[in-house]
Amino acid sequence: MALLFATTASAGAVHGIQSGDINRDGNPCTDFFDYANGSWRKENPIPDYMDRWSRRWQSGEVNKEHVRDILTELSARSDWPKGSAGQLAGDFYAACMDESRIDALGSKPVLPWLSEIGALQDAAGMQRMIGKLHDMGVYVPFIVYAGEDLHEPSRTVAHIYAGGLGMPDRDYYIKTEPRFVEARAKYLAHVARMFELAGTAPEQARKNADTVLAFEKRLAEASFDNVQLRDPKLSDNPTPFADLPRLVPSFDWAKYFDAAGMPHDAVNVTQPRFLQQVEKELSSTPLPQWKTYLQWHVLRNGADALSTPFVQESFAFNGKFLTGATEMKPRWKRCAEATDQQLGEALGAKYVEKYFPPEAKARMQDMVKNILLAMDDVIGELDWMDEATKKKALEKRATFFPKLGYPDKFKEYAGVTVSRDSAWDNLVAASRWNVADNRSQVGKPTDRSRWGMTPPTSNAYYNPSQNEIVFPAGILQPPAFDVNATDAVNYGAIGVVIGHEISHGFDDQGAQFDAQGRLANWWTPEDGRQFQAKGQCVVDQFESYFIEPGVHHNGKLVLGESIGDLAGAKLAYLGYLKSRKGKGPEPTIDGFTPEQQFFLAWGQWRGDETRMETQRTMIQGDPHPIAKYRVNGPLSNLPAFKEAFSCKVGDPMVRAQSDRCEVW
Repeated sequence: MALLFATTASAGAVHGIQSGDINRDGNPCTDFFDYANGSWRKENPIPDYMDRWSRRWQSGEVNKEHVRDILTELSARSDWPKGSAGQLAGDFYAACMDESRIDALGSKPVLPWLSEIGALQDAAGMQRMIGKLHDMGVYVPFIVYAGEDLHEPSRTVAHIYAGGLGMPDRDYYIKTEPRFVEARAKYLAHVARMFELAGTAPEQARKNADTVLAFEKRLAEASFDNVQLRDPKLSDNPTPFADLPRLVPSFDWAKYFDAAGMPHDAVNVTQPRFLQQVEKELSSTPLPQWKTYLQWHVLRNGADALSTPFVQESFAFNGKFLTGATEMKPRWKRCAEATDQQLGEALGAKYVEKYFPPEAKARMQDMVKNILLAMDDVIGELDWMDEATKKKALEKRATFFPKLGYPDKFKEYAGVTVSRDSAWDNLVAASRWNVADNRSQVGKPTDRSRWGMTPPTSNAYYNPSQNEIVFPAGILQPPAFDVNATDAVNYGAIGVVIGHEISHGFDDQGAQFDAQGRLANWWTPEDGRQFQAKGQCVVDQFESYFIEPGVHHNGKLVLGESIGDLAGAKLAYLGYLKSRKGKGPEPTIDGFTPEQQFFLAWGQWRGDETRMETQRTMIQGDPHPIAKYRVNGPLSNLPAFKEAFSCKVGDPMVRAQSDRCEVW
């Protein structure tokens, strides 16, 4: 697949949006999602191995080709110094690609783990096994992960999270709607089949599946739902280390933390009720049931590093059933993804050298500056916020910390042993290193140079505790960002993403963190009420968006992302206008004004065709709305969109003044 656009300024003239993608029979004022790139979607059906498709997702798949090319080059050499980035990434990829060797091994790599679990004799041994599984990233039944202290983000502490479920979230175990009943039946069959592949007799495998589902259901019943997970106050439970035994007396926390190399400092227990349920399981669930549960999660987590039957069975449930994809991704893509996930910074330097030139970073820096300044203007002009709260908001905005492209220093993965002999052993070794790397931060000052995504990742994020917005080089590629595109197109695509991430600092979650990244209230009571009311407008808007009869968005679940899209589009547009000061207007291209190009760029970037199975999964647990509503929802609130396309009051893409939502 070729590059969509050139990525260096020398490659050609400045261009606008993809005018051929537009559905000329559509009406931008009726359904902008259909208008912006309806023709492209019609001519480019979702590939069998994908759950959604657009130029944005196509770009992500092209990006994996870039990663593959780098890994192919690295793996072609066998003379890399042992432990070097080239050796680690190259050999990891080569072992993953050696399908015949993996298939010849069958279930052999996982059998020692299953046997060790099966031989456990007592609760102490079982707890040691939990620690051993955590060492390699199999977090059951809870998760311990390093992160900033919510009240003193300059230091890093251990957070204890709920974990240990094999389906997407708690509702799959509890709700009675037909789609959840079907999911449980499919899951039972899936778990049984995986045990059979590992050598368990069919009848016992079915019993094992019953045990797993019952065990996980009890954990699910004690877990937060997806809306509760979005409230940082609910997850804020600082706990002295000495109090952990009182919360879960049956677990030897001192031995666990010592084995993990973590100090006995205070921790944050995100869900105390969940840990109370863990205590019930530890004190009353028979050891054989625990062993079955642990064995299942070893199989579940390691399936993709095992032989083809395991991979296919994992895909049958997690791919076909949950997403609607009808075939697996090619092996090279799965191996490129796995290498990036486990050793992404080992190939990061080569990636940015080839695909993120200095002029791209300079242009991004200028865009980020303009959009941050636009946020200052928006805050200053708010008529519903008093001066005291505005001052705090502007203080927070002033401490935003952008990260663009790649870390200043790449991880060196010292001590990881990777060879071409065993994809399974490589996965275990790399996972152990990543877990240990994370644990090593507990009790130390927070290292702001660390990144939560690898350089080739086609995504972005906002971290409230560090008040940082992060854009890896992988997302700074066409069509999101192109140094040869007009400002209108860049601000309409990646610019809205920049504004979106900035807005997360002021959405329903981010607004609870102050300028220093502390979970602390900086709002006056009246301004807080106004903010809540403006958010409720967004909740109500998205509750009205259905994907099929009886199934609509959960407005509270998608509130943060929808505030991000709404404010992001506004901020990016204002940033674009700011960028043109002193330069004059950009040209009309293919009959579209710069203002129209801006909005079309967003519609084309975000215009995913999404399988219905994936939409159902997203509606249930994804805080992001379906793509159609990420396009039409925010734009229908923006006067600038109405003016750009001469839409009229009463058009579907123009919300009535009384219904129009505006948070920022």
